[in-house]
Amino acid sequence: MIRQFSDAVERRLHRLFEVSLFAKGAFAAIELLSGIAIWIASADWVLQTVRWLTRYEIVEDPGDRVANWILGLAQGYSVSTQQFWALYLVAHGVVKLGIVAALACRVLWAYPASILVLVGFILYQIERFAVTHAPFLIALSLFDLVVIWLVWHEYQRMRAASGTG
Repeated sequence: MIRQFSDAVERRLHRLFEVSLFAKGAFAAIELLSGIAIWIASADWVLQTVRWLTRYEIVEDPGDRVANWILGLAQGYSVSTQQFWALYLVAHGVVKLGIVAALACRVLWAYPASILVLVGFILYQIERFAVTHAPFLIALSLFDLVVIWLVWHEYQRMRAASGTG
């Protein structure tokens, strides 16, 4: 009975691992595509598009905080900012997609490598949180901690099954 319970828990943890891999892969693909889109879209096009999108709101209420905030972001969007975010998102997406692919293929070295990569992302997210105070960064870091634990658990299972652990 205990063995059956243990097997059921292991199956659920493995399924949760697979779901977290899918989520990480989906987010990585979105990052990669966003980075490519940012790379392609010129800073001038972004500013013109934001002006067009916010024009009615600003005419209706010149003090609209959200519309003016978005317009201010677009006005501060320089070529160097564009290049930074494009490169960051493309690199981030490629690294995460590579790690997710290696984990999905059950490549043994990818498990500790992915843990190191995720720890690096968490450290960066905490540093950014200290500057921006964006709660999303804490939520993302907590999700990454859960994924780290799932990766570690899956790694231990694989090592035990192969007799290397």
